[in-house]
Amino acid sequence: MQQILVPAAVLSWTFHGLAWADGRFERAAVHLEQTVEDEDIEIAFEAVSGTAGLKTLQVVAPDSRTVVDFRAADSKLGMRQVVVESPEPKNDGSLQADFPAGSYTFTGTLTSGTILRGEATLSQKFPGTAHITQPRAGDRNVPTTGLQVRWNAVRDAASYVVVIEQEKSGREIKADLGSTATAFTVADGFLLPGLEYKLAVGAVGKDGNRTVTEVAFVTAGRK
Repeated sequence: MQQILVPAAVLSWTFHGLAWADGRFERAAVHLEQTVEDEDIEIAFEAVSGTAGLKTLQVVAPDSRTVVDFRAADSKLGMRQVVVESPEPKNDGSLQADFPAGSYTFTGTLTSGTILRGEATLSQKFPGTAHITQPRAGDRNVPTTGLQVRWNAVRDAASYVVVIEQEKSGREIKADLGSTATAFTVADGFLLPGLEYKLAVGAVGKDGNRTVTEVAFVTAGRK
């Protein structure tokens, strides 16, 4: 008897006139982020469906609770990418208790009716801190050109994220850097004279968790 093999990603079933087709998310991820100065913590979930839009998204925790239940109920296109972040309580263990370590199950429905599935593992371990050495907290008269941000190497960091923002104007620059990076040169033209900026450097662990440190500095004024 001839056998026909069908890839699991496109396997479908029909029962009582209804059809199901299982696929996989392009990306399903979860991570924790702690901020050293504020002593706070948050959790973030991300689901990317691919080219089609999600009508629904559910995420179930290791203890079988549904911790995310997203619906684009009245949208015909749906949402291709869904990012959900928690509030940022003090890092006193309450968030870790609400979101235990382990495997989180993602289930989504595309606007076409196709079901997507995925899993992501949450760890409660954090990488070390990338202490910012330049500019330092409270520095004033920071040059607007040729500025190089510097920090110490973190042994267990898989990568780094650098963010510089000017809160009143909303201007922001973000860079994702490799595990060996300890410096980032700010492009000339981004920093304007006489303004306060917030700089954040995050050490990212192999599991995606982040330890972020922040400083504020003021650029040199107009001559």
